[in-house]
Amino acid sequence: MKKIFKLVFPAILILTLLLPGSVFAKDKSLIVGGKDYTEQLLLPELAGILLEQAGFDVTLKTGVGSVIARKSLENAQFDLYYEYTGTAYTLYYKQKDTEIMTVPEKVYDWVKQADSEKDLVWLDPVRFNNTYSLMMNKAEAEKLEIKSISDLGVYVTKNPDKLIFALDSEFWERPDGFKGIMKRYNFRLPSNQVKKMSVGLTYQALKDGLVNSAMGFTTDGRIAAFGFVNLEDDKSFFPVYNPVPVVRKEILDTYPEIPAILKPLAENLTSEVMQQLNMAVDIDHKPVHDVAMDWLKSKNLIK
Repeated sequence: MKKIFKLVFPAILILTLLLPGSVFAKDKSLIVGGKDYTEQLLLPELAGILLEQAGFDVTLKTGVGSVIARKSLENAQFDLYYEYTGTAYTLYYKQKDTEIMTVPEKVYDWVKQADSEKDLVWLDPVRFNNTYSLMMNKAEAEKLEIKSISDLGVYVTKNPDKLIFALDSEFWERPDGFKGIMKRYNFRLPSNQVKKMSVGLTYQALKDGLVNSAMGFTTDGRIAAFGFVNLEDDKSFFPVYNPVPVVRKEILDTYPEIPAILKPLAENLTSEVMQQLNMAVDIDHKPVHDVAMDWLKSKNLIK
């Protein structure tokens, strides 16, 4: 009997390993992508920690622009990454219906349906809206009586050579970026008044007084820390930008547990929370991994 057991057991084990759907047959490895700014380093880190706790072997690949991130997902170089509803709607699908892109549920439903035809699945949207912002130092904005982007446009029209803007190249070119702002708010900024730099440097340039206005993101912790003010988007130009984990259907079919694993992030990440996490990295210079771990522990989301 013992001899039979020794012969049969390895055969059963091998068969089990080869069976489709066997947990042993899957290596449960995932590539989680991310873009090239702090929030897009934190979101993959948070997701990666939760996925690793659930038994996945996670590789993070971050630090790329929007278009490359999207192509990486389509080409199966990423298995999932956090995309923003407004970015997909305006940049990838070239849409501009303000009745859709300024309403969270409408823009989410639109991009989810469109991407389903490409076998890309949008999971639960995160609660915060990280839309673009034009920032100024609060003191200067008050001095010049600029509270809104309309006020800014009027000032630039009257004083085209007075204000210098810090923007990144992508924001300058994209339809939901600065050229679109000038069109909506009916002003023109001379190109020599624009300093192009990475997004991370726009905040420092504004803080150091090298520029008068800069692009930013509404959830960035540096806005409050540096005494900036977000100018009111009084003509509702900027689309809604809720981040959403987008997963290749093939991966989701293989690992249907992924939505439940990531759902706590959708339920707990508010604009205020994201500002604090971003500030911990950008202002306090804490490592991204440490910030992510500390927050997950504070919410009892990891063991």
